[in-house]
Order: sequence, then C-alpha cells, then structure tokens
Amino acid sequence: MLVVELNRANFEYDVNSIVRAFYPEEQVYVLTPECREEKWRQLGGNVRIRVALSEDGALLSVDGREYGWDWRGDGRESLEPAADAAGDEETDGKTDEKAYKYGFKCFLYRALCQETGKDLPWGNLTGIRPTKIAYQLLEQGACEQEIIDHYMQRYYVSQKKAKLSVDIARRERELLSGLCGQDDSPGCSEGYSLGYSRGYSRGYSLYIGIPFCPSTCLYCSFTSFPIAAYRKEVDRYIDCLIKEMEFVAGRYGDRRLDCVYIGGGTPTTLEAKQLERLLARLKALFDFSSVREFTVEAGRADSITEDKLQVLRRYGVDRISVNPQTMKQETLDIIGRKASVAQVEQAYALARKVGFQNINMDLILGLPGELEADVQATIDRVVELAPDSLTVHSLAIKRASRLNRWIQENGMPVLHNTDETMEIAAQGAQRLGLVPYYLYRQKNMSGNFENVGYAREGKFGLYNILIMEEVQTIVALGAGSISKRVHPNGLIERCENLKEVALYMEKIDQMIERKRHLLCDC
Repeated sequence: MLVVELNRANFEYDVNSIVRAFYPEEQVYVLTPECREEKWRQLGGNVRIRVALSEDGALLSVDGREYGWDWRGDGRESLEPAADAAGDEETDGKTDEKAYKYGFKCFLYRALCQETGKDLPWGNLTGIRPTKIAYQLLEQGACEQEIIDHYMQRYYVSQKKAKLSVDIARRERELLSGLCGQDDSPGCSEGYSLGYSRGYSRGYSLYIGIPFCPSTCLYCSFTSFPIAAYRKEVDRYIDCLIKEMEFVAGRYGDRRLDCVYIGGGTPTTLEAKQLERLLARLKALFDFSSVREFTVEAGRADSITEDKLQVLRRYGVDRISVNPQTMKQETLDIIGRKASVAQVEQAYALARKVGFQNINMDLILGLPGELEADVQATIDRVVELAPDSLTVHSLAIKRASRLNRWIQENGMPVLHNTDETMEIAAQGAQRLGLVPYYLYRQKNMSGNFENVGYAREGKFGLYNILIMEEVQTIVALGAGSISKRVHPNGLIERCENLKEVALYMEKIDQMIERKRHLLCDC
C-alpha cells in the first residue's frame, strides 16, 4: 500500500495516475483534506508521499526525501492550443491555472523519475487518448518530426511511443477520410469542429449492448451479468432494445448510418432465435445501404455455436471477435474465464468454416502470473491461427473488478507487463502482416502501457477509430451503455442508460426520453 497526502483537491487524478505508474505493484491511495475522517484514521498512519501545493510551487516528500518546485521560475509556460484540444490538460479556468497544473505534472514526473531511477513510456500524459495530440497537430500541418519532438519535450513521452502515436494518427486520418464527401455537411470553414469539417456530421454509429456473459472474468468491470440468472429475462430485454431502436430509427431516419457494433457482455450468449429476432428488427428499422462495418463481439468461445454464427452471417455481420485473452490454460482458470484454449481454437475454426473473413482476437498482457515466455507462447499460437486483426490490451485493474478485491484479499500477485511483452505482441502482429491503427489508454494499466489495435489492410475497425477520436455521434442502446453526441462546435454531450438490467427494463421509457433530449435539434 502506498498512501499519498495531498493538501489540495482537484489534483487527485493526476497525482494518483502518475504515482501509480511509477509504483505499479502498489495500491495507491490519495488523501486530501476533503476525505472522510474514517479514511484518514484508516490510512493516515501509512503516508509515504506528501505533496504540498502552494501559490509559489510545490514540495514533494517521498519517504523523507524532499523535492521542490518553484512555479514562478520553472513552469509558467502557457499551454499550447494543441495540448488543450487534445484533452490531456484541464480546459476550464484561467490560463495560469492550466499552466500551473501542467508545470506541476512535469515537476512530479521529473521528481519521481529521479526517485525511482526510471522513465515512463508515456511520460506524464494521463489522458486516455494520447493519439489525439498527433491527430490534431497533423491537421494543423505539423510534420512527423515536429510532432515527435512535441511529445518528447512537452510530455516526456519516449521516442518509440511518440512515433507510434504519429503512425496511428496518420492511419486514422486516412481511414476516416473515406467518410468525407458522402453528405451535404459544410466544408472546412471557421466555426466547425474537426468531425464536421471532414464530413462526419450527417453520419452516426449505433452501439447495441448485450450485458450478459457465461460467467464474469476476474478482471472485468464492464456491465455484465451471468446469463444463467437472467435467461428468463432475455426476451423482455430484447423487447426494450427494439423499443430503443424504433425511437432512434425515427429520430435519425434522415441521417447516414456508418457503423453498427453489438458488444457487451457477450452478445452470443443470446440463443440463435433471440439473435435472429434482434437482427431482423434491426435490419428492418435501419437503412444498411451506407453501413461500412457491422461488428458483433462473439467474444467468449464457450458461447459460440454454428447456428449462432449462421444467423450472424445471414444478417450481414462482417466482423466478429473471438477473444482468448491468453492461450495459457492455467491463467484462464485463475481469471475465471471458462472457455478453454481448445474451445477458442474450435470456435475460431468454426467461424472460418461459416465464412467470416474478418475475425479479431483480443489479448491481455499483464495477467496474474504471466511472464514473457507465456506471452510469447500465446502469440505463437495466435500467429498460427492468423486472425485478421489483433487487439492487445495492457491489463487495467479496475476498482469495480473482482481482480482488485482479490488482490486486496490475497496480496499482490505478479502483474507483469514490460517493454519486452509489448514488443513480443507487436512483433507477432508484424508476423501476421498487421499494422497498428488505433490506440487508447486506461487508468491503472499494468506497466503504464496502452491498448493497441492491429489489423490487415482493409480489415481495420472503423467504429473503434470513431469512438476513440470522438468525431462522430454514437447512439448507444441497452443497459449500461453511454450515448455521445458530437456537436458542430466540438461540444460532446452524453447520456447514460441505467446499468442494472431490471431497472433499465423498468425505466425504458425514461431511457428513451433521455435520448430524445440528447438527440433533439432544437
């Protein structure tokens, strides 16, 4: 356990993110004056790091060793527009306040580098979309080396990660350019956001959430419920999804539908007849003539059957996921993922037999007990299968996951993710002829790394790029889903559906009313 005492609120997220990145095997807690008294009583005696912020700078104490920062003499730089737009700095308040926070993050990062003797691959960046910086600098006409220098000098990002960001941002721009010119939205002109100026304004994408799984994996924090306990409620849940679909089809009937993504949970926990009822109504309500990509996360191999795959093919699904996470059976047993390695291979072969030509596989690096040799063995087996895309996740320990509780109850297991394991995965993708096309980060990621999507040319996941770059409205249906509307001025509005399945179904009219307000053009 590593407890940090912080004397000012509104800095907790940055302090927690940066400290946790330097001490990945510690449970990090940040205490502020606003914390409840019982939390101070419980943790206050274990404080190892103290951060005292003042108008003149900051004083950092780590196990008694002190580091000082003079704000007036070191860090009064004003933020550049690209950094603001990228969302990695605070965007509210006065420029001095933003510059203060930027300067403090630089100080904290440099001090902990000195204290621990190591650098972080992503420097002091704490945002989940680091490629946005490169994306927007490319839009402004910056060259590759200028952008790499910007990452390295301003955020202390490694050259390797900076170059990866530029490569992905350039590929994203090329892929999204395919949506340009398909509607009557305004051209590039003052007053329009990136998405609107590039032709996304008349388009939108649809997400449909199926919040059921055969079982809940140890690391999972998504909206997911065991299908066995909800089997009798599934048909009613589909009724509610259809009711939401009917509303959206009426509200957005004049807009172009670009991508449809059915996720979860595990959509293939539905029976074949239930999948068919859902997909038949979906295809009847929406015009699929403009749809560029129709994805269903088959995900868990223990939910995949030939009749379900046949239904997906019959209704035009052109991209699916068969996700092993790891090919080490012992790890699957530890994390409670009931689908065996043999089942994964059988499900993959079945999907190929049925005719799917765009299959993604998800892997997680940093799972309990796994070392470089285990990752190499997994990659070697995946290369033999030859999926069309590969999404490599660095394990993120979410507070809501059972893994987090397990760690606290049993002590920290070996959560091992390194440059070497990330490179093993990258080399495996290269052996398959896949290139990186999207990237994002999460809180509390093992090793302070990232999630990267790799794919063959022509098999890129367009929906993944749209949701990461936040350039298009995503209308989301189902329990726990979040809709995001992108306005012409760049403003993003959100509305959430209730997570609990029973409450979602009980209050479906209220969920639709929330969307009515979000999607209103008035």
